Amino acid sequence: MGAVPGSIPATMRAAVYRGINDVRLETVPVPEIGPGELLLRVHTCGICGTDLKKIRTGSHTAPRIFGHETSGMVAAVGTGVTKFQPGDRVVAFHHIPCGDCYYCRSKTFAQCETYKKVGCTAGFEASGGGFAEYVRVLEWIVQHGVEKIPDGVSYEQACFVEPVNTCLKGVATLRLQAGETVLVIGQGPIGIMLAVMAQRAGARVITSDLYAERHTIASGFGLANGLDAAKVDVVSHMRGLTDGRGADAVIVAVGGNSLIKIAMDAARPGGRVLLFAQTARGEATIDPAAVCVDEKTLLGSYSASVDLQHESAQFVFSRAMDLEKLITHRFPLEKSVEALEFAAHPQRDSMKAVIQPGAAWGGC
Repeated sequence: MGAVPGSIPATMRAAVYRGINDVRLETVPVPEIGPGELLLRVHTCGICGTDLKKIRTGSHTAPRIFGHETSGMVAAVGTGVTKFQPGDRVVAFHHIPCGDCYYCRSKTFAQCETYKKVGCTAGFEASGGGFAEYVRVLEWIVQHGVEKIPDGVSYEQACFVEPVNTCLKGVATLRLQAGETVLVIGQGPIGIMLAVMAQRAGARVITSDLYAERHTIASGFGLANGLDAAKVDVVSHMRGLTDGRGADAVIVAVGGNSLIKIAMDAARPGGRVLLFAQTARGEATIDPAAVCVDEKTLLGSYSASVDLQHESAQFVFSRAMDLEKLITHRFPLEKSVEALEFAAHPQRDSMKAVIQPGAAWGGC
């Protein structure tokens, strides 16, 4: 195994999930790596809504260490690894498909059984591991799911590669045409990224959110057409902008099944509605005639696409968006429990919260 001599301790600090709404800062062993694997020293890990959902609902067994929007430095490489060496700055995806099964052949990668296995762990059941000082990256991820961070690109910017991938996939699912009108419901970090990407695809983008503060932040990314959903009837407004038709496409970028009806009503006959943030299972009421008679299409997009991996990395590394501007709150690992609690109850002007185990050792 190649490693920086004397630099890897036996134990580390980590935010350990112990049950529903129960995350504890603990000392745990630094994971050992095997042939073909990497040990990644974490600098920054974004807090994703799916992490918060798992903690809130108890959908996963405990103990686990979550966190998958991870950037950091290679601390050690396993036997046989030639693409990476200690000191490389990288981002690691936590899901990579097999490439051979029925779902991979149909490019529905998130349904591949191999894809559903998590390939990064800080110990316990593999669950991403980014809320810890070190992460073990398993062999199939090392082969196909690790991207080097170019010089001059910060760890903070780089940690957006995975969420950018999911947004690129969502926008691709809509098959937008230049000149179409798109409504993006929700202007958190994901909603802003989706709106920017729809705009880059040539669409006229309208955004809606309950908080004016979020529209102010979105305007800094060139999103000028914001609707205050607390004051405006979004459906009526969209019809008014489109000669009574409604939006060609609507993206639901915030959780809440009640928004599905609003999205369907805001879409024109023959339009498309993308459910991006509805990741919790359950039941929702829709008007079946909206699909059958009005010929509206209800679409879903979940997780990342390996086909978009390099494109998402290039999007981030080229600074097509200054994604660091979306980070409003930074927490050292020692305050990770506080960070997760904060992210679960966002403020009107809060955007992305990140946990930074590497805050103490610096790096760009």
